[in-house]
Parts: sequence; structure tokens; C-alpha cells
Amino acid sequence: MSSVNKVILIGNVGADPEVRYLDRGVAIATFNLATTERGYVMQNGTQVPDVTEWHSIVLWRNLAEWAQQNLKKSMKVYVEGKLKTRSWEKDGQIRRKTEVVAENIQILYRPDIYRNQPAADAQPSNDEADSLNDEAQAPQTEEQGGFFNGLFR
Repeated sequence: MSSVNKVILIGNVGADPEVRYLDRGVAIATFNLATTERGYVMQNGTQVPDVTEWHSIVLWRNLAEWAQQNLKKSMKVYVEGKLKTRSWEKDGQIRRKTEVVAENIQILYRPDIYRNQPAADAQPSNDEADSLNDEAQAPQTEEQGGFFNGLFR
């Protein structure tokens, strides 16, 4: 029997991506993504607050370079990828970190568009999209008249 390692997140970029290059010139970008579960009021009147979870996102090669040019803090994005846990030893203790290695990413909401500020094209061109990911692209954004249709502002 096979197994599945698939993660889909929709959340807000916590800070501009940090990009570095490995010795072979391979780009790697990292950023944190916040997902928030909305709070509510229970029947007895108890207020349950919002709960925000932070996810470490890793992008490689062309996708990392695209993110460096297009992703900015507070943008709402769709991220699709897989979980990967890495470990290392520091000061005699083994440390672990679980990250989402993104295979597909799409901008759903750009605050600069709605503040009447000029912005660069935030979606990869057809050529870039083909080189970034051979799999199906994420759902269309509101600007494209897609499925999400303004739900994620």
C-alpha cells in the first residue's frame, strides 16, 4: 500500500522570503506562513480566541527565485507541498524542525492592489509556471474570477 505526504495551506506571509544560494548556485527561499483558526463564542458565553499557527515554508530553485521577486509580507497565499523533518546536533542535543517543502504556490490576495499602489506582476508567466511545477496550478484568484472569489481578504 502506498502512502501520501501532502500539505495544503492558505495563510498570510509573515515576512518577505529570505533567499540564499548553495555552492552550486541552487536557490533556496524560506519564509513563515500564518494560518488562523477563527475564535468563537460558546453557548455559555465563553469567548474562545483566535488561534494562529506558524508554518516554516521552504522553496527551491525557480520557485525560490519567483518568491523572492513576488512574495511580500502580509500577502495571502495558497501553498501546496509536503512535510519534511530535518534534524541536526547542536551543543550535544539533537534538534528537529518540520517544514513544508512547497511544490506549488499561488498568490490569492495582494494588499498593494487594494491600496491603489503599483505592483509588479505577482503571478508567474505561463513559461515560469511550467518550469515551476508540472502539476496542476492552484485555484484561480479573485482577480482572475476564480473559485475563491473574495473569501480570503
